[in-house]
Amino acid sequence: MPSLKEVRLRIESIKSSEQITSAMKLVAASKLRRTQNAVQALTPYAAKLREILENLSTSLENTETAVYAANRPVERVLLIVITSNRGLCGPFNSNVIKAAKSYIEANYNEINQRGDLDLFTIGRKGTEFFRKHEYNVVRDEQAVFDAMKFENTTSIAEDLMADFATGKYDRIEMIYNHFKNSAQQEINIEQYLPIISEQPAEVMKQPTDYIFEPEKKTLVRELIPKILKTQFYKTILDSYAAEHGARMTAMAQATDNAQELLKQLKLSYNKARQAAITKELLEIVSGAEALRG
Repeated sequence: MPSLKEVRLRIESIKSSEQITSAMKLVAASKLRRTQNAVQALTPYAAKLREILENLSTSLENTETAVYAANRPVERVLLIVITSNRGLCGPFNSNVIKAAKSYIEANYNEINQRGDLDLFTIGRKGTEFFRKHEYNVVRDEQAVFDAMKFENTTSIAEDLMADFATGKYDRIEMIYNHFKNSAQQEINIEQYLPIISEQPAEVMKQPTDYIFEPEKKTLVRELIPKILKTQFYKTILDSYAAEHGARMTAMAQATDNAQELLKQLKLSYNKARQAAITKELLEIVSGAEALRG
């Protein structure tokens, strides 16, 4: 049985850990509320823009933005893997990394083996893993999470569009955690470029008949890049919200575990203290009896 001092030191250590995890839970909850509000505000706008994009993609021929809908033979692929910069968020990062590895093995194993699969990692955890395991990480980004603003992601989206338009990549896909609620995240794998429709075929056969003002060519040239930038920003924001939800849940569980462990340690401490007192009493009584004799 550990001594009273050892138990007491362990209790103090667990109390300090509990204070830290509790504080981290509160910070994550605060950040989650702000990010969740931003996601909820952006989602309807992004969904409508996506609908417009899909309808326009059926009539992009002979326009400057037709290249974003071009389906070429898939020879070179860029996979964007979004993780976080920090840990202590449960399986948030490991789930994305495992999903990316499985997806590569299932869909791009041959392309990866011949060196035509590139990775763009957003988040330090993903960068560290894939570089350590010798994947072809051609770009990494960490600062985007320092200030979640649309302006901070537009240059990245522009680079991605340029890489696809020039034929550097034939397909660009994203793997990330989708924010479902504060306790649940699910892995999403989305094709960023070329533009594809997620609507049923019968719907796409009858696209919305838009009235273009100004003329169609000018509007499409301005609108398509903006929609793609918004979709990219929404994905980053979605993953950021999922990260805070995962961290809040993980820290809440850690706090609960610390409290449960404290109860057990205090019980052990009280038992050890009672045993020590009983031993001292027995020694006193034994000594008194010996003096009488």
